[in-house]
Amino acid sequence: MRTLDLALLRNFAVIARTGSISVASAQVGRTQSALSMQMQRLEALTGQPLLHRSGSGVRLTTAGEKLLAHAESLLARHDDILADMRGTGLKGSVSLGCPEDYSIAFLPELLRGFCALHPDVELRMVCAPTSELRPLLHRRQIEMALVSLPDPAGAEVIRRENFVWVADAAEPGILDQPVLPLALSAPMTLDHRAACDAMRAADRRYRVAFASNSLAGLIAIARSGQAISVLTQTAVPPDLYVVTAGLPPLPAIGIALEFAELRPSSAAKALGDHIRSALPALRSAGGSVSLPTQSPAGQVLAGADALAGHAERACSATSSSISQVNPALA
Repeated sequence: MRTLDLALLRNFAVIARTGSISVASAQVGRTQSALSMQMQRLEALTGQPLLHRSGSGVRLTTAGEKLLAHAESLLARHDDILADMRGTGLKGSVSLGCPEDYSIAFLPELLRGFCALHPDVELRMVCAPTSELRPLLHRRQIEMALVSLPDPAGAEVIRRENFVWVADAAEPGILDQPVLPLALSAPMTLDHRAACDAMRAADRRYRVAFASNSLAGLIAIARSGQAISVLTQTAVPPDLYVVTAGLPPLPAIGIALEFAELRPSSAAKALGDHIRSALPALRSAGGSVSLPTQSPAGQVLAGADALAGHAERACSATSSSISQVNPALA
């Protein structure tokens, strides 16, 4: 009787998540040729081609997608059994996707608390807009993600956030321009659509003068005084102002948690439970999320660089590792 090797399945799952044998080899500590031979063995065992190989990487065949679902379920069950029999704490790894503004405002506290509870869980971070996180979930390249929803009252919403206009002054001079210059992220993002819809509803002329998918880029443009940007309220840095006078109101959005699998791994489930428990009552990293409109937001949020380092220290102190890639806005 043929038997599936758990080590082969675990490495197959890593290749499926990364879409690259070379990247997977660095993560699992084996050579590319060794991993390729393992995948050939797995294909021989299953009697099915599992990977489409090309110069740009690999992608799963239909049989590969089917095997991945079985493999992830089997590996999660294996890890649960082993942890239960050994009487040890939670182990393993989990990949979390998160928009950049949420990572700055909330992740330092969330990760500090989770890593204190589960110091042996390795965390992998991917920062990207919601529109990019969902395809990663679908391809199972990440296990879970915090995402933005246009309906803040939805049943799946964990927390509500407000969009705000942000500039270098509470009443910036560019408000007097007949066509208001805006700095926005990609057209498919919620903040871009919210800003354009609000301006059209108010019959206010505008132009997207600057475009950036980076939170740091949007903040830099707002600091220059050349345009007004839109951020979530918790992401406003200390030296910028929330602008209310002369601009239409912006909507609120909801934050929800989505998983790649109906039955997530033990580590992903534990992180999800922690986020659902802590996020609703969590203040932004600087304290209150209520920003003044007539004074800088410095009393509210610490700088983004300090927070990013703070998030890394929160887990490095407990021997968990965090890697951040693809920084972009929500």
